[in-house]
Amino acid sequence: MKFKVCGLFEDKNIQQVAELNPDYIGHIFWEKSVRYVKTKTPKLKSEIKKTGVFFNSNFDVVIDKVSEHDLACVQLHGEESPEFCKKILDSGIQVIKSFRIDDEFDFGVLKNYENHCDMFLFDSKSELPGGTGKSFNWENLKKYNLKKDFFISGGIGPHSIDAIFDLLKMDLPVYGIDVNSKFEDHNYLKKIDELKTFIETINNEVYS
Repeated sequence: MKFKVCGLFEDKNIQQVAELNPDYIGHIFWEKSVRYVKTKTPKLKSEIKKTGVFFNSNFDVVIDKVSEHDLACVQLHGEESPEFCKKILDSGIQVIKSFRIDDEFDFGVLKNYENHCDMFLFDSKSELPGGTGKSFNWENLKKYNLKKDFFISGGIGPHSIDAIFDLLKMDLPVYGIDVNSKFEDHNYLKKIDELKTFIETINNEVYS
């Protein structure tokens, strides 16, 4: 089970989260986000994939941020086309394509992206692109019929552990868990002890 901790923007907090050895750390490059990265992010150990989260940015902006922040992965969280995803992928960067899910979501659209990204990420549909703390009905994922791996996201917190274990029983290609706002304090900084307990609890069950 892979873990992605998203929405990190403050150096000390980034380093604290890095000590927990998540597989991915996400930095948001959407200027309207309260978690928008305003300064250069610190260097991380090579085992952690530094991920830039973008929302309908143009190609040059994405590539500039990849270079400036030494990103290994890009998460496209808007309405980016399959062709745009492929262009990033062809640049040698891992691509996660996000989709915001509700009860009416058409999983058929994913087929167009299947060969143009490394994996999907399924988040809850809302007025904001992400970090809303809202979840979606994971039963909808039973409509997913592709083999491509995906991250599960949207309102995941300490309360989600039982639901995660239920999801893993559904025989779906769940690659990892993406967490953000449910592990934050009032300053949008991650609560390290809660994150540590969450990761250890999941891993102990999955690998027991």
